Amino acid sequence: DVCIARDFPELAGEGEALYGDWFATVCERTAILMAHWMRVGFVHGVMNTDNMSILGLTIDYGPYGWIDDFDPNWTPNTTDATGRRYRFGWQPKIAYWNLVRLAHAISPLFADVEPLQAGLDRYAAAFVDADRDTIARKLGLAECRDEDVERMQQLHGLLEAAEVDMTLFFRDLADVAPDAPSLAPLAGAFYDEDKRLGAIRDFEAWLAGYAARLRDDPLDAEARRARMDAANPRYVLRNYLAQQAIDRAEAGDPAGI
Repeated sequence: DVCIARDFPELAGEGEALYGDWFATVCERTAILMAHWMRVGFVHGVMNTDNMSILGLTIDYGPYGWIDDFDPNWTPNTTDATGRRYRFGWQPKIAYWNLVRLAHAISPLFADVEPLQAGLDRYAAAFVDADRDTIARKLGLAECRDEDVERMQQLHGLLEAAEVDMTLFFRDLADVAPDAPSLAPLAGAFYDEDKRLGAIRDFEAWLAGYAARLRDDPLDAEARRARMDAANPRYVLRNYLAQQAIDRAEAGDPAGI
């Protein structure tokens, strides 16, 4: 009750109705948070239930990190290296699992599980909506069509197979010209030249379809770039750079890198 009064003042009512609305709001906030994590490649690393916030905030920083090459199985948590429960690609699923645990914890407040199930359903719907919005923004589209969901899934497969840097690729994607799509602006996102050469045809085919989609989109070039730049960070914290700064600081040099 204190939490609702302090942090969810927009909610009204009492009893089961109020608690049901509260749980559904927590579910929605969590779904949106997960979509943002996935958008920028953030991996929390320790998604235990006590490390999640009902406010939809990122808390309890432990062995967190951002993925370099697009790898859904990556985790910065070495203690989770075997099972990889909290790996990048599983974060939305784990958040849902955690919400189920929360639902069990507060279930004595309800005569029926229906309000709790409605909250969990709201999580699923909110994540789908947020994920589609992410796809539109990262690709510079005015809206996300069903075909664009498949388009992004195909791209993720290409990025994973060729070990492409997620942050660099999506940031440089804004430089691809819709009337003359080329892999050249994206060359800096590839770590391995042999893998780049081996994947050129697949990427060029994807870029051709993407360029055709851009030509069918109402956004002009300036609006598209602004939309993409706002969704695709130029910089993320690289773990190896952070470690270099730590090593220098421990050696007596506080100036960083």
